[in-house]
Amino acid sequence: MGDKVTEVEQHGIAPIPPEEQTSRPRDLFRMAFGGANTFATIILGTLPIAFGLSFWAAAAATVAGVVVGALVLSPMSLFGPLTRTNNAVSSGAHFGVVGRCVGSFLSLLTAITFFAISVWVSGDAVAGAAQRLFGFDGGEVLRGVAYGVIALATLVVCIYGYRFMLLVNRVAVVLGTAIMLLGIVAYGGTFDPGFAGTGTYALGDFWPTWILAALTTMANPISFGAFLGDWTRYIPARHSRRSLLAAPFLAQVATLLPFGFGIATATLVADPADYITGLTAISPLWYAIPLIGGLSTGTTSLYGTGLDFSSIFVRLSRVQATLLIGSLSVVFIFVGNFVLDMVSSINAFATLIVLCTSPWMVIMMIGFVLRRGFYDPDDLQVFNQGRKGGRYWFTRGVNWRAMAAWIPATTLGLLTANTPMIAGPFKDIAGGVDVSMVVTLCTAAIAYPVLVKLFPEPREVYGPAAPVATPAVALAQEA
Repeated sequence: MGDKVTEVEQHGIAPIPPEEQTSRPRDLFRMAFGGANTFATIILGTLPIAFGLSFWAAAAATVAGVVVGALVLSPMSLFGPLTRTNNAVSSGAHFGVVGRCVGSFLSLLTAITFFAISVWVSGDAVAGAAQRLFGFDGGEVLRGVAYGVIALATLVVCIYGYRFMLLVNRVAVVLGTAIMLLGIVAYGGTFDPGFAGTGTYALGDFWPTWILAALTTMANPISFGAFLGDWTRYIPARHSRRSLLAAPFLAQVATLLPFGFGIATATLVADPADYITGLTAISPLWYAIPLIGGLSTGTTSLYGTGLDFSSIFVRLSRVQATLLIGSLSVVFIFVGNFVLDMVSSINAFATLIVLCTSPWMVIMMIGFVLRRGFYDPDDLQVFNQGRKGGRYWFTRGVNWRAMAAWIPATTLGLLTANTPMIAGPFKDIAGGVDVSMVVTLCTAAIAYPVLVKLFPEPREVYGPAAPVATPAVALAQEA
């Protein structure tokens, strides 16, 4: 029998038994949309306005970022039903069972960022509400207590595991959507779609700033790349690939609701860089309380990172690993908010997420096509079980071909990045327009197939069928 909703999930990253794969693509939609239908997404939506764009320019950049990001994300839903484990472990088929630690690093980066955004927003909202409703200014003490309480509540949900999160998201999707739609009534009388921007662009000119806004927005769908397998591993492989691709794509398109809420309301606050304080100040009193309730929603990425790190540090259970990552995230929240500029920190982490995760995803997608969707769930677990060998061992557990594509792709992306916090030495290569996303995707998409063709991978990784468009040589397993 599978875990009950009220029981702490016992499954780690070992393959989910086929009889417990009882979820459907619609559950994937709920998890993906529920995890993004939060004020963490709204905060990302406010950033294009904070960068100086007009309402319509910010909206266009957001739509572009969401759609492109969703197209890159969707294929990452195909691995879990076949491998019955999460995407980081599944990536061992392409990066090697040891090299898949790259995916674990990416999930850690993403979890800390989005967990921090959620708790930061919620804590500031509680502090703002206290001042608005009771005339009480608790200052940094109240904010700190609020951060701790909200972080603890989110950790509890993640510790209970997948089925409890699925239940929470069924409610959260409806509740969060209703709260944001009520915003039309709350702010409709003051919102002006003709908002022309602040007059000062974050990167000096319009197009560099517009691209910056699109890339920042893209971080939201891209951030789910390492986590879709956490949920799709519970979906049986008999479901069509079309439905598996459609669920995360439509979920990300649906996030235009919280993104739109962020863009629209950011035009109303006095200082978009201090969005939460401004929003609680302008909200009608009847709307302030449900608004604060909506702000308390956490992030599902923390669950995935705890799940994955329990497989790297085998002495830690999923629950212990989740508590460890959650504690590290809370430290980042306090340092980022009380010591550093939180908005700038978010922008920097969003850039890193996009430039590090997107080439990793591209390599996995190309590998999926080359392997014709063949994966050996047992051999993917070699590293987690403290063993060596298997069809994905490659060279000491690392497939250097995938690494030789991912490292240059990420490096070139960072070298050409042009953001307020991360500006590479070649940031002006296109007249100040940030081309880092194009560079990193093209590098990975070209380098990996070329390397596989020049240096064929062991024949056994392809399973019974011949590989697609690559040499089908019967090579022995590498040392």
